Amino acid sequence: MAKDKSAMEQRIDNAIYGPPKIKPDEQRKYLGTFRERVCLTISVAELQERNWSFAVSKELQRGIGTQVFLNGNLPHAELRDYIKSATAANANFTLKTEPEFRTEPDSLAVVVAAKTAVYQSPVDVKKRYPNLQARPLTNQEPIKKHFWQKLFKRKDE
Repeated sequence: MAKDKSAMEQRIDNAIYGPPKIKPDEQRKYLGTFRERVCLTISVAELQERNWSFAVSKELQRGIGTQVFLNGNLPHAELRDYIKSATAANANFTLKTEPEFRTEPDSLAVVVAAKTAVYQSPVDVKKRYPNLQARPLTNQEPIKKHFWQKLFKRKDE
């Protein structure tokens, strides 16, 4: 059998399996985009440590990255501030909900990217904005008490 497929075989394969992807592992890691387009990344572990929405806003203000990719498999409450930051900066944001985008601590939760290659380094939020590491979560919502908890308070509260 010939090493090169005929045009007809390629069309059949594309119809059955979909068109071949370039660097599929890289696209899976960076929420559907290529590494050379990435300006800033926030992992799931970093997202749960503190609120990095200020870093996302700062990165979008630079004007290089105009697209924000969010891991839609995470709870909406964790992504809310990043959606607000993208909207405030008039950037496009996309929630990626395919099962290939995992929610393990080392997976990416937020990716700020450009439409073309920019070759930024470093892209990790802790390395790119080390002075923001000391900031605690500022807009954490207070825990709301249920009606019955308000009605029947304990004496130690």
